[in-house]
Amino acid sequence: MSVSAQREAFKKGSVLVFWGWNRGWFGDSDIHFSGQDYNFTLQNVSAHDRPTPLKEFDHYINPLKMSIPQVNYNITYFIKDNLGITLGLDHMKYVMDQDQVVDFNGNISNPEYAAMVKNGKIDLSDAKFLKYEHTNGLNYLNVGVQQYKQILNKKNFDVFWAYGLGAGALIPKTDATLMGKEESDHFHLAGFGLDARTGLNVVLWNHIVAKADIKYGYINLPSVRTTVENVKVDKATQDFTFCELVFGIGYTFNTKSKNKIELIRLNSISKKHRI
Repeated sequence: MSVSAQREAFKKGSVLVFWGWNRGWFGDSDIHFSGQDYNFTLQNVSAHDRPTPLKEFDHYINPLKMSIPQVNYNITYFIKDNLGITLGLDHMKYVMDQDQVVDFNGNISNPEYAAMVKNGKIDLSDAKFLKYEHTNGLNYLNVGVQQYKQILNKKNFDVFWAYGLGAGALIPKTDATLMGKEESDHFHLAGFGLDARTGLNVVLWNHIVAKADIKYGYINLPSVRTTVENVKVDKATQDFTFCELVFGIGYTFNTKSKNKIELIRLNSISKKHRI
């Protein structure tokens, strides 16, 4: 297949607008909590995502509710043929597994909660000690660069393989109930993320794009707000790997004016004839 067989979908000057959803998987992480009367680490804490059930399908199509599920939206501009720069927001959700016993290292001044630690371990299952979620959400504001390679070209049907890298900031709104303290519940710049990404893009009629991407990366959160009592003191820190499956639909169009391009071409031909 020759390169000339490619139509306009991802040519230089094209724009791809995308809306979709995600599923996420997170590596175990050590979470360090510090405040005026406590300083401790919970080790190898496991977590999961929280997709909106399909029975609540209106959340996926109702404009007033579409931001509730685990959503992704981004815009890509093609600086060269098949080379795009993307600005996007990945609204993931991170939920600590409640039914787990983890290792505890550190100290707590409050005797009620200190007594929950037994033989260097603490049982989190009843949520009295800790509930910890980034469910509003684990917001990854990222910039990426992707190379697109056309692997199939048919009438009104093209398939592109994409691969690239991304980086950005994490702005979670954390729902954390720690030792009975009131949660902070504010959006906060908490850290950064890095990712490698790859996926398939099916282009229909040169404009409609069905996408499925996989991202694998690293998230570092050195400043998570945990309580409203001592915003400047109480915080959590953690870092973990993540894998994200993104799927959805987009629309691509070219910002270049065909008439302007044709006029430039005709002017060029006219100049050659005058010479």
